[in-house]
Amino acid sequence: MNKTELVNAIAHGAGVTKSVAGSVLDVFMDTIIHGLKRGDQIVLPGFGSFSTGNRSARTGRNPQTGATIQIKASRVAKFKAGKKLKEAVQRG
Repeated sequence: MNKTELVNAIAHGAGVTKSVAGSVLDVFMDTIIHGLKRGDQIVLPGFGSFSTGNRSARTGRNPQTGATIQIKASRVAKFKAGKKLKEAVQRG
């Protein structure tokens, strides 16, 4: 499902226009991004939680040349699925 399909599903499910659904989705994503930039953890009970973590510097390999390269340490976004989401996916 891409963003357009998600907006359509939200609009249909909530009984609002696609424009309103798209705006709500954009604000939702922006809010999560800004929270993660501040280092906040965003918890949606039953669905999951968004957080950040630190990835250590490491030695990697260029897949085209095989040359060894140094990959810098970085801050990454993480998502951990909640219990209800995990159960729903397992049931199919």
